[in-house]
Amino acid sequence: MMNGGFESAESQKEWSTMEKDRLGQVKFSIVIPCYNEQRTLRGLVKRVLETAEDWFSLELIIVDDCSKDGSLEVARSLEREHPEVRVLRHERNQGKGAALRTGFQKATGDFVAVQDADLEYNPMELKKLLVPLINNEADVVFGSRFLSPGAHRVLYFWHSLGNKFLTFVSNMFSDLNLTDMETCYKVFRRDVIQGIRIEEDRFGFEPEIVAKVAHMRVRVYEMGISYYGRTYEEGKKIGAKDGLRALYCIFRYNAHRAPLPIQFLIYLIIGGISAIFNLGVFLGMLSLGTHISISAPVAFVLAAILNYILCILLLFRHKARWNSASEFIIYWIIVGAICFIDLGITKSLVFLGTSPGLSKMGASVIGLVFNFVGRRFMVFPETPSGAWKPQAVGIDEK
Repeated sequence: MMNGGFESAESQKEWSTMEKDRLGQVKFSIVIPCYNEQRTLRGLVKRVLETAEDWFSLELIIVDDCSKDGSLEVARSLEREHPEVRVLRHERNQGKGAALRTGFQKATGDFVAVQDADLEYNPMELKKLLVPLINNEADVVFGSRFLSPGAHRVLYFWHSLGNKFLTFVSNMFSDLNLTDMETCYKVFRRDVIQGIRIEEDRFGFEPEIVAKVAHMRVRVYEMGISYYGRTYEEGKKIGAKDGLRALYCIFRYNAHRAPLPIQFLIYLIIGGISAIFNLGVFLGMLSLGTHISISAPVAFVLAAILNYILCILLLFRHKARWNSASEFIIYWIIVGAICFIDLGITKSLVFLGTSPGLSKMGASVIGLVFNFVGRRFMVFPETPSGAWKPQAVGIDEK
C-alpha cells in the first residue's frame, strides 16, 4: 500500500509560487488502464479524486481491458458514484497500450496523464508533474523513479537493472537523456498525445511513446517521483518477454530517425551480412570458372538486392513503397556506380597481387561507406525531425 497521499515539501513550494489566479479552469484527464485490479481500483480512484483543486477539474477514464475478476463491476460502481469517472471496456483483452490508446482518444482535458490501476504510484505527485505544463515550460513530463529522494520500495535488483539498460538503449536511439523510460507517470498536453498514433498493444507502449515524442521535437521534462512497487504475488504483470519486446520497439520506432552514428552502426551489421553474401557468391562463381569481370558485378548486384531488402526491414522502412519512378532509377544508378567502383577496386587489388578473396573483401569494406551514404541520403531520405521546440520566454507566452 502507498503511504498517505501527502505532497512533498518540494511540491508544496512549487504550487505556492504559481499564479493560480491567472490559470482559469484547467481540465485534467487521467487515463487508468485496468486489468484484474479489483483489489486496488476503488482505493486508487479515491486517491486520484483527492487530488482535486478548486482551479482544475478532473476527468477519470477507466479502460477495463476485459478483466476476469470484479474490476468492471467496481468501475461501474465508481462511475455511478462520481460524475468525474467514465468507464470504457474492451470486449477482449488487448493489453495496456491498447487500453491507453482507447482512453487517449476519448480524453477531453487540457492535459492527459497515465495512471496505473495499482497502488505503485502516488496520485498526489501528478499535480507536481503538471507544473511545467501549466507554466508553458514543457509539452510532455515524465516522472522518474530514479531521480526522486522520496520513498521507494526495495525490490527486484535484476528488474531495475533491466529497466536502466532499456532506458540507456532508448536514449541512444532517441537522443534523449531520460533516467526512467519505463515509468508509468507520463503527462502530456492533449494535442500532443492525440497527435500520436499508438501501435503497441502491450507494454511496448512505453518505448514507442518515448520514440514518437522525441521525433516530434516537443519540450520534454523529467521530474522525480516516489515508487511503491509491488511483487508478482501482489499482481505485478510485466515480465522478461516484455523486456525483449521493449528492445524490439526501441529499434523499430527509432531506427529510421536515430542519430547518424547509430544508423551507421546498424548499417554495418546489414552491410556485413550483405558483404559475406557478396563474397560467397563471388567465390562460388569463380570456382565454377566464371571470369572475374562477370562474377564480381553479378555478386555485387545480388548482394545489393539483399542489402536493399534488409534496409527496408531493419533500418529505413518497414515496407517497400515505390513512391515514384525516380526513386527506382536513383537506387539503381547508385548500385551501378558503386558496382563500378567495387569492380575497379577488386581488379586493381588482384593486379597488385592480392588474392581474389581479400581483394573482394577490401572492395566490400570501402563500398560499405558509399552504400550507407547513398541509401541514407538519396534512396531513403528521411524528413528531418527538425530543431527542438524552443523554451517559452516570458509570461506573455503562457
